[in-house]
Amino acid sequence: MDSGAGGSGTLSEIYQSARRLLLRARDGLAKLEYMVSSSSSSSSSFPSSSSSSSVNDLAVAVKRDVTQIQSLCAEMDRLWRSIPAKPQRDLWKRKVEQLAEEVESLNESVSKHLVRQQKRMQEAKERTDLLESANGESSHILRIFDDEAQAMQSARNSSIMLEEAYATGVAVLSKYADQRDRLKRAQRKALDVLNTVGLSNSVLKLIERRHRVDKWIAYTGMVITVVVVYLFWRWTH
Repeated sequence: MDSGAGGSGTLSEIYQSARRLLLRARDGLAKLEYMVSSSSSSSSSFPSSSSSSSVNDLAVAVKRDVTQIQSLCAEMDRLWRSIPAKPQRDLWKRKVEQLAEEVESLNESVSKHLVRQQKRMQEAKERTDLLESANGESSHILRIFDDEAQAMQSARNSSIMLEEAYATGVAVLSKYADQRDRLKRAQRKALDVLNTVGLSNSVLKLIERRHRVDKWIAYTGMVITVVVVYLFWRWTH
C-alpha cells in the first residue's frame, strides 16, 4: 500500500490526507478479515506459507497507515489549538477527536488481528512439531496398539471358550438328569412287575396246594366207597 501525504500543509490538507489514509486502512482491514476468514474455512489444517505471507504483509501495511494517521492527528491537534476563532477551533477539535477515535478503534482491530495471527502461526508450528515427533514414534505406538488388540482378542476367545464349555456342561447335566428320571421310571415299572409276578406265584402255589388236597380227598372218598361196598357185599352174602 502506498504511503499518504506527509505532516506539512494546512490543517484542512492534513485532515483530508488523514481521511484518505483512514479509508485505505479500513479497506485493507476488510480485505485482511476476508483473507483470514477464507483461510480458516478452507479444508487444510495448516495455512500455506504464501497465504500467511500475504496476510502478514497486508496487516503490516494497515498498521503502517494507522501509525501515519496517528502522527497526522498529533500534528492536527497542535494546529487546531492555534486557531484564533473559537467556533472554528471547536469545530476542528471535534473533527480531530472523532478522527482520533476512529483511528484508535482501527488500531485496536489491527492489533487484535496481529495477535490472533501470531497465535495461529504458533499453533500451526506446534502441530507441525507434534506431527514430526509423532511420525518417529508411530511404529512403536502401532506395535503397542497391535499388542493390545491381540490381548483383547485373546481375552474374547477365552471368554467364548468358557461360555461354550459352560453350555456343554449344562447340556450334559441336563441329559444326566433326563437319564436319571428315565431310570427311576424303569425301576418303578420293574418293581411293579416284580410285585405282580410275586403275587401270581403265590396264587399258583395256593391253587396247586388246593388241587393236591382235592386229589387226596377224592382218593380217600374212592377208597372209603370201595371198602363200604365190599363190606356191604360180604354182609349181604
